[in-house]
Amino acid sequence: MPLIVVPTSQLFWMRVAALLFTCVAFSAAAHGAYLPLPVMADWCIFCWAFSFACTLLVLLVELFGLQARVPVSWSNFPITVACYAALLCLSASIIFPVFFLRHQLFYRVARDHRIVSTVFSCLAAVAYMGEVSLSKARPGEVAGYMATAPGLLKVCQTFLACIIFILISSPVTYDHHPALKWCMAVYCICFILSMAVVVLCVGEWTGCLPIPFSKFLSAYGLLAVIMYLTATILWPVFQFNKSYGRNDNSETIAASVITAINFLLYVADLVYSARLVFVSG
Repeated sequence: MPLIVVPTSQLFWMRVAALLFTCVAFSAAAHGAYLPLPVMADWCIFCWAFSFACTLLVLLVELFGLQARVPVSWSNFPITVACYAALLCLSASIIFPVFFLRHQLFYRVARDHRIVSTVFSCLAAVAYMGEVSLSKARPGEVAGYMATAPGLLKVCQTFLACIIFILISSPVTYDHHPALKWCMAVYCICFILSMAVVVLCVGEWTGCLPIPFSKFLSAYGLLAVIMYLTATILWPVFQFNKSYGRNDNSETIAASVITAINFLLYVADLVYSARLVFVSG
């Protein structure tokens, strides 16, 4: 029996492509791009490097047939990584050209490196989206929770919540009224619970809950929809109304839009979760 088994599936080659694309993206950015904004540059390089490292880990585990030995659910871990990587690379594909290609004066070599990073970041995002599309559960198929629509929505919810945290925390824009502090509490509570679901599924710890996992998801889904509905209404009212100290900068507007998007994701999550059939054993 061979030590290494090389798969020939579309999924394998999609991962290999994503691995190569992210490698080129962060290599070109780190060597010769001369990036003047360290925070944004570090974020983009982190997105590519994190995605590269996780994809490499997945490929090595599958090549050496170690799925049964890793302490995570292999039906949930790869697609979770792919979904986060898709979102990270997508964000880098937007941020990098905005901050490092538009209205920037730089040497030709630096420009070429930045263009290469941007192109390969976009290719990596497409590759990861393709991996998610190939890995997600089909109707009637028995699969891990993270491969279902609610599982993928949990990833999107936590990612968007992180963006909201960044937008409203630098500078702090939620401390001048109790209603805005409530919105911040909504973001935190829902983020923690959604991330807890992801961790429980990836770690195969759903059986540790004192109630059935399906009931926990239903109760949490309904609670999250109600809480996000209040945040979707309160955030723009108390940020953009002159009576409460108008604060309509780009960060608060973006936070308002993303809050509404996340609310819709939680609604979709609740609807999809109601249609899931959980199989034990």
